[in-house]
Amino acid sequence: MTVGSRSARLPTHGGSRVGRVRGMQDTIITVEGHFDYHHPAERGTVHVSAGFQGAVREEVVRLTTKLHSVLAEESKRLRQEGAVTWWSAERLRAWSDRPWNQDGKQLPLVHHAAASLEVKFSNLARLAEWVERVAAIDGVTLTGIEWALTEATRARITAEAQHLAVLDAIERAAAYATSLGLTAVRPLAIADPGMLGDESRPQSASSSAPMMRAMATAQEEGGLDLKPEDITVEARLHARFAAS
Repeated sequence: MTVGSRSARLPTHGGSRVGRVRGMQDTIITVEGHFDYHHPAERGTVHVSAGFQGAVREEVVRLTTKLHSVLAEESKRLRQEGAVTWWSAERLRAWSDRPWNQDGKQLPLVHHAAASLEVKFSNLARLAEWVERVAAIDGVTLTGIEWALTEATRARITAEAQHLAVLDAIERAAAYATSLGLTAVRPLAIADPGMLGDESRPQSASSSAPMMRAMATAQEEGGLDLKPEDITVEARLHARFAAS
């Protein structure tokens, strides 16, 4: 712990620093406030790919184009029904390679074609139904699902997480002040982690506040976990108080 020059060294407390400068009546307390807000996902973006491979390039491209068109039409229909908020499709990609067998012999050309789509669902029940159905179609590969919140919900809980992180910092500072026999605590500064200009202070694991994270769906035994992940909004801040 670092304290001001010409002052006695005080005990270090986890996540905070306390120092008293001679000639000043106040004791300076620096703490980290944090709060994690968990909210159920409201949107799910499905990442899906249509693709085939084979010895005849034209046939591979034809099958892939047909399947991709079917998925695109379904996405458009779901958008019209209100279950999907938006969808996008990439252009078809085609390539070829010449594999090797286990004896080191080069085999004939294998042609590949693939085209991916992203489909964002607002109705998560319809998402599960659609994924379970299209996953059984030959040539379809489901690569993952991104869970998210609506813009309105994200803004609301971000503000709430920041507010509660400030309250956490106030409570921490008050607790340290009480331990020193002090009763009055007043704020001096509040900032995102690392912005108080004190290089000696350890950085938080979160580089800014707030952060939002959502776990991607995991593939287990060849299948997708369709349970929506909670969205976690992390608010972290550093605050400095004067206590007397």
